[in-house]
Amino acid sequence: MAYQQTCQQTIADAIEFKGIGLHSAVPVRMRILPAPSGVGIVFRRTDLDNFEIEACWRHVARVSYATSLMKQGVLISTTEHLLSGLVSTGVDNAYVELDALELPILDGSSQPYIEMLRQVGLRRQRASRSWARILEPVEVVEGSKRIGVYPPNEGDAGTHISCSIDFPHPLIGRQTYSLQLTPERYAREIAPARTFGFTRDFDALRNMGLIRGGSLENALVLDDKGLMNEGGLRFPDEFCRHKLLDLIGDLALFGLPIQGRVVAERAGHYMHVALVNRLMRDRTLWEEVSETAALPVAVGM
Repeated sequence: MAYQQTCQQTIADAIEFKGIGLHSAVPVRMRILPAPSGVGIVFRRTDLDNFEIEACWRHVARVSYATSLMKQGVLISTTEHLLSGLVSTGVDNAYVELDALELPILDGSSQPYIEMLRQVGLRRQRASRSWARILEPVEVVEGSKRIGVYPPNEGDAGTHISCSIDFPHPLIGRQTYSLQLTPERYAREIAPARTFGFTRDFDALRNMGLIRGGSLENALVLDDKGLMNEGGLRFPDEFCRHKLLDLIGDLALFGLPIQGRVVAERAGHYMHVALVNRLMRDRTLWEEVSETAALPVAVGM
């Protein structure tokens, strides 16, 4: 089914989440509120006099094990899961209020966001929605890792995305996932996929001040033999699906949905954001367009 969204949208009512940060372990209360057209996604630190940080490539601060934003020394950490859920559901404008520096990890996926967004619904706005149509191929390559975005195939008005990973673990190995991105398919195939980590890395990460809030309740945990979570996997390729979830969230920092084909091969947050930076610094690579016809958003070659 084609995904039609010619107008901007915001959420119909406020929604609230409580939890802890994956890396900080700090308790956080977060509210998502409707916003006027043209605002985009804007974070507010309610513990710092509602200081605002726009979800924008210019504010990217750190991209090692999560994507963090910073403006005038104020930090918002681990933004990718929420941004992924918002943009894939069709939310163009929203205020995100939180009373700590890191978003709640919840169950490690975007599913809790999707469920609440479905409950309150979305509100169409008068302003038309713009897209970034890719005109020239753009690639970021580091050894065997790469990410690229390419012009759409003839007659295709959407975004095609394909994500591949390769981990030397018996439950993972090489995985590739591609899909036609619609709100329905995202909710069914991508949103439930949880973040994951390996026990062999935990001591080093905690010494770096990371994953202090991580547990079997909010992440898939793998030892050398297999999966430690009693409930098992939600999908056989849940690991790759989660990487695709992260990719969508990082691409949201571009500010416009992409008309083109995105291909990621063993790429992470750093390379995702590097691709966004390349696009934003060279406007000859894409053009901004407004569509009045059906806009299918697709992912895959």
